[in-house]
Amino acid sequence: MTVVVTGAAGFIGMHVARRLLDLGEDVIGVDNFNAYYDPQLKRLRADHLASRAAFRMVEADIAEPRAMADLIGGHGVRQVVHLAAQAGVRYSIDNPFAYERSNLAGHLSILEACRHAGVDHLVYASSSSVYGDRPLDGAGFREDDPTVSPVSLYAATKRSCELLSQSYATLYGFPQSGLRFFTVYGPMGRPDMAYFGFTEKIMRGEPIEVYGEGQMARDFTYIDDIVDGVLGVLSHPPAAGGHEIYNIGDSRPVGLMDMISTLERALGREAVKIMLPMQPGDVTATYADITKLNALTGYAPRIDLAEGLPRFVAWWQGWNGRNGTRS
Repeated sequence: MTVVVTGAAGFIGMHVARRLLDLGEDVIGVDNFNAYYDPQLKRLRADHLASRAAFRMVEADIAEPRAMADLIGGHGVRQVVHLAAQAGVRYSIDNPFAYERSNLAGHLSILEACRHAGVDHLVYASSSSVYGDRPLDGAGFREDDPTVSPVSLYAATKRSCELLSQSYATLYGFPQSGLRFFTVYGPMGRPDMAYFGFTEKIMRGEPIEVYGEGQMARDFTYIDDIVDGVLGVLSHPPAAGGHEIYNIGDSRPVGLMDMISTLERALGREAVKIMLPMQPGDVTATYADITKLNALTGYAPRIDLAEGLPRFVAWWQGWNGRNGTRS
């Protein structure tokens, strides 16, 4: 079977593609290697995949409908894992049209290609940000909770993608599954994420900016657990015409200050902290109820932050040493 993974040079995409290759699948990766963050890291991820005979990388823009139609329709593709998107809540405030093109036009382009190619299953990335800003009340966010008050353009585009997929599943009958990711971290992660930026600043002896006065919490989810969930969903398509949404998180939210303390221990250094108010577009907390995903696939995260952050730090130290310019 040939599987297309969009965003294959991205953080989650590379790890998903690698696991598929380990399972014996042929994988076609798609990425445009944009400069939202260091393209050198994207090339490093792509190099990890390029050594595998069953992998081929296509450098292309997912928002180009003809390119995606030719790719998905011309290589016997039966499954698509669509992870390419313009990420970042804060970046969307200053660069809104990047989100219109990549997240909206790009998602529509993939939908059109998949429905004309008659793919068996499309799994795509959504986000926990669709739930808006809500306090932790002792219960996780459920897939049937309201998603009508996004606080960022990024969140609005992700919810829009879910609605586009619902309409295509209804109109054209091909199965789709959307995954609401909760704060994914780990080796080869994204430099725009807080844990990554904090690591670099702490090791350079620079202060870190702690927004929300530190009174925030996130459902940090280790990359290996995320890949388990993605592939579990991929192997359980809905019935024809079905469209399902799943939370995919750790289901153990951690306070921001606790995350910083865990990172300090892993680095062996204490951070100088500048406490700042919430930034526009941020949410106070995230917390995944994973009951639905567990019932479908047996999904049960295994790696908590105390184990996962040191794994990231070990990788970062090696990558930083190879670059020789980041500290």
